[in-house]
Amino acid sequence: MLKIKSLALAVSLIATSSLVPALQADAANYELKKPVYIYVDGKLIDSAQFTKSKDLAYMYEASVELTKGEHKILFADKGKSCDASYSVNSEDGKLKFGTTTPLITCAGNKTFNMKIILPGTYKFSMSIFNESKPSVKVLRATTEGTTFKRQVPVAKCIQYKGGPVTIDVKGQWPNGTMLRDAYTGNVVKVSGGKVKVTPSPVSEGVVLLEKADTVQKPKPFTWDNAVVYFLLTDRFYNGNKNNDHSFGRMNDGKDEIGTFHGGDFQGIIKKLDYLKELGVNAIWITPMVEQAHGYINGGDESHSFPFYAYHGYWAADFTKIDPNYGTEEDLRQLVKECHKRGIRLLVDTVMNHPGYATLADLQDFGVTSVTKNTGELPARWADYKPKGFANWQAYSQFIDYNSNGWMDWWGNKWIRAGFPHHQSPGTDDQNMGVAGLPDFLTESTAKVSLPKFLKNKKDTKAVELKDATVLDYLVSWHTYWVRNFGIDGFRCDTVKHIQAEGWKKLNESASKAFKEWKAEHPSEVIDNNDFFMVGEVWDHGLSKDGLYYNNGFDSLINFDYQRRAFDLAQCLADAEGTYNNYARLINDPKNSDFNALSYISSHDTKLFWGDFKDFALQKRAANALLLLPGQVQIYYGDESARGIMPDGGVSDQAWRSDMNWADLNKPEYKELYQHWSKLNKFRLVHPAVATGTHKMISSKNSPYYAFVRQKGDDKVMVVFVGNQKR
Repeated sequence: MLKIKSLALAVSLIATSSLVPALQADAANYELKKPVYIYVDGKLIDSAQFTKSKDLAYMYEASVELTKGEHKILFADKGKSCDASYSVNSEDGKLKFGTTTPLITCAGNKTFNMKIILPGTYKFSMSIFNESKPSVKVLRATTEGTTFKRQVPVAKCIQYKGGPVTIDVKGQWPNGTMLRDAYTGNVVKVSGGKVKVTPSPVSEGVVLLEKADTVQKPKPFTWDNAVVYFLLTDRFYNGNKNNDHSFGRMNDGKDEIGTFHGGDFQGIIKKLDYLKELGVNAIWITPMVEQAHGYINGGDESHSFPFYAYHGYWAADFTKIDPNYGTEEDLRQLVKECHKRGIRLLVDTVMNHPGYATLADLQDFGVTSVTKNTGELPARWADYKPKGFANWQAYSQFIDYNSNGWMDWWGNKWIRAGFPHHQSPGTDDQNMGVAGLPDFLTESTAKVSLPKFLKNKKDTKAVELKDATVLDYLVSWHTYWVRNFGIDGFRCDTVKHIQAEGWKKLNESASKAFKEWKAEHPSEVIDNNDFFMVGEVWDHGLSKDGLYYNNGFDSLINFDYQRRAFDLAQCLADAEGTYNNYARLINDPKNSDFNALSYISSHDTKLFWGDFKDFALQKRAANALLLLPGQVQIYYGDESARGIMPDGGVSDQAWRSDMNWADLNKPEYKELYQHWSKLNKFRLVHPAVATGTHKMISSKNSPYYAFVRQKGDDKVMVVFVGNQKR
């Protein structure tokens, strides 16, 4: 799911009232009566005076250095005058980061509390657009050159002081057996039921023992042993600069938070050898179909930016590839090149909702009956930019959300939305409008024809289907990509917002199409695995929910593991309970059709690296994740310490920065990548890591933590000798 709860869609497409007008007021209408400063713990900070924003006349900004701990904050002039003193107006007297909070005036000495975890510069933005209802937002400063290093908390854990470690392997391998540490490549001989091993100084205390008498090669792939690399196509690598501005899409010339950055299929193809060397056997790309052509407003009145569908979750035409990503031939080449390298391709798919209708869409699709005052727009509406002191929301003044013309867009037979003659979104999972998006009537049994705008769209491949429901069309459109290109599986978005039977129907259709494609393309077939589907059921944990597993899904994304990821990265010896539980649930022979996809970072939740920016911790996070039973997902940049980007107050945008290719030339970054690669390759040659039984073999008195994973003849021992001294 594209989680955009914090996005200020004051004018979503399902709005039924008139929208915020463009702000053409004179700057003089927005003036603080007196100079206002930030007071910290009773002290006025002279350098922290609120000054007018360069972007918005009604916005005043001030920055201040804050140390770790609790602080009492007040905004006021030097005399704390009644007409120039402000404090937060919230129930708990606290200001939440990234959230616009009302202010009380005539605050006097009434301060509010701020708890600072990460010391550094903080930027406060005060809006006086409505003089009687001022508001404030605080964000950590993201000015170029400003860096923050948050200290990793010290955890109680085994400590490795260096040198060789004697490991008890009695009962696992007989004397005389030659074992190899897969991390270092060093070979040792079992003697007296023990081996003496010197861990790599860069492994963060991990030893990976395997038999050394045979050459270890990757074993036949199964989805149970999947190492999935999830990437945002637009933010990964730009392989073709000629398609960067399809449909007149613009750069904003500032932070480029919500604009297209140029990543495409050709970019992925050019980096497939990188992914092969990393040791992944599947990649998951964000939705690839034609997206909303233009932008909506991102952020809010204090931090506004043009927000395009660079992420792929706001579809306009499900039968076309978005030209920013490439062509059908590019997709065909991507599938072929993936398969040549033993990599499967998962495509993100959305059946719950289409995208918003932007000004660009309404012009391009001829749905002009829902617009107004268009004489004030440029010839190409996609080129519209707000004027004066308006923010990016100003485009909405040209759209009539009360027009009957919305029947010419998707129409009331296809979507529920707050337009005239349409069903209104409900409140439960099945009929709500996710993030204010139009909700497809996938549960409807009514036979429908193509929406009017698609009938008129010259380049669409959508055709009339006989006696088809909305769901029938959506299933047909998504199946097309499997039948014609040999895509190996779907990652399904917003699963709980569609009835389970709908997903079962998609699985049956796609599975049949996959078999047909294989029969017609024998030279391109990578293996004999069936079509694969993994679902995003928001906040679902590690449990076999029959509602989904019995209705088309082979796996679900596991939201639970990320909550444990930091603790296990702090000390791998604490992973025993998690490892034992995962192996018991996932690898139980009675549960052979159950698996889950676990992760530490994603586009919706958080970027693990972003919390501490610590290379040792990032390696330890890899150790814990990649030695986990079940399927694992790597979010692009987990392996390369990709950093966060400015988010404009919409937190999840920070986790969608461009892949940091240039950093991989630096020693620490390269070493981190190699660490992830070694662990991935260990999984590839030993399916037991993901699919075997788990048994802890170290005791309370052992100076290390050790366990064995075994499946048939495949046996490995993992030993954690302790966190390495920094």
